[in-house]
Amino acid sequence: MKITDRTYAIELDRNDPLARFRDEFYIPPHQDGKDQVYFCGHSLGLMSRRIKGEIDRELEAWAQLGVSAHFEGGFPWKNYHEALREPLAALVGAKPLEVVAMNSLTVNLQLMMISFFRPAGKRTKILIEKHAFPSDRYAVASQLRFHGLDPNEHMVQLEGTSGGGLLDESEIEHYLEAHGDEVSLVMFPGVQYATGQVFDLHRITTAARACGSAVGFDLAHSVGNVQPDLHDSGCDFAVWCSYKYLNGGPGAVAGCFVHEQHSGRSDLPRLNGWWGNDPETRFLMLPEFAPAPGADAWQLSCPTVLAMAPLRASLRLFEEAGMESLRQKSVALTGYLQQLIDTRLDGRISVTTPQATPRRGCQLSLRVHAGRAAARTLFQELQANGYLGDWREPDIIRFAPVPLYNSFEDVWRVVDFIAAN
Repeated sequence: MKITDRTYAIELDRNDPLARFRDEFYIPPHQDGKDQVYFCGHSLGLMSRRIKGEIDRELEAWAQLGVSAHFEGGFPWKNYHEALREPLAALVGAKPLEVVAMNSLTVNLQLMMISFFRPAGKRTKILIEKHAFPSDRYAVASQLRFHGLDPNEHMVQLEGTSGGGLLDESEIEHYLEAHGDEVSLVMFPGVQYATGQVFDLHRITTAARACGSAVGFDLAHSVGNVQPDLHDSGCDFAVWCSYKYLNGGPGAVAGCFVHEQHSGRSDLPRLNGWWGNDPETRFLMLPEFAPAPGADAWQLSCPTVLAMAPLRASLRLFEEAGMESLRQKSVALTGYLQQLIDTRLDGRISVTTPQATPRRGCQLSLRVHAGRAAARTLFQELQANGYLGDWREPDIIRFAPVPLYNSFEDVWRVVDFIAAN
């Protein structure tokens, strides 16, 4: 049996211990009634079949208990966010104290920079990658302006020298060795959104610490995909969204990590709200703010229960499947996709995502050799025929075979379609 045979893919699925989880999700149908091949988990994860029941329960609590649902019923709303803490901590390699579900990603990033970007003297710069996701760039620029600094002078944008949009950590290290005394904050992604490159959080944090800079990460494309080790990395903070690999639904409540070394610090600036107050005194309505332990101190408002309910359902699937097993399947899926591209599409398409397994997650970014117009045409043909990846300018098609709900046959089908067109 050859790797290019459909029967090979079917056999891989037959022997996949995680195959049963596919039935936990709604697979969007194509117009012909068949399931689409959905490779967009890096943009919006699919809906779990468990989510409706989770939301319905909270709607029923609202209907039957009203305000009393904050303190009564099966899952009192007052502490609803606490049910997300341990499963999120497990996914990001953190202590439960260091993790909180709240807000949206860029709101959390702004809150973190209020605390950890503290320009002083000649140390006034923020170091990012040149091809950072636009929202990160906008947030960084706005923080600089907030402090009266010109982003054109104080936002340093590193670009890799090896081409293809990749940036090696050694280039970050070399910059910080030479100019680190001017850098107040180093802020990088865990996984680069366009190339799918996985960054080494430990190396970046070590380099930032060596020059005296604070360091944080945007894990939007990391959480539920690869296994970041936030606590041991020693970084100051990290933020992420939950609507991609965590399948929390469109605009789902985001997450935030603050290292335990900052718990209870009174010298750290922070924007405060009442839900960040110590829960022991929160309802005493005292005039003075007393910060809650850990990351909870950065909360502003009470839990968004109806937005957290889908995430709560999804996180149970991660606990059942196990992140280590999901990562193993992810490596197998992307490896199989790479092999089929190399075997059947050689000369037509190249993968711009790093080849080495530790340097990539679920996502492979593809570049069509015939140029942007041909790439755009291929992308439109894929969409029209029920093969959903996504497009990123100027010429990248992104596919993300997600181990919770994608199959090896999905991978075979999409390559077979491209090969035939």
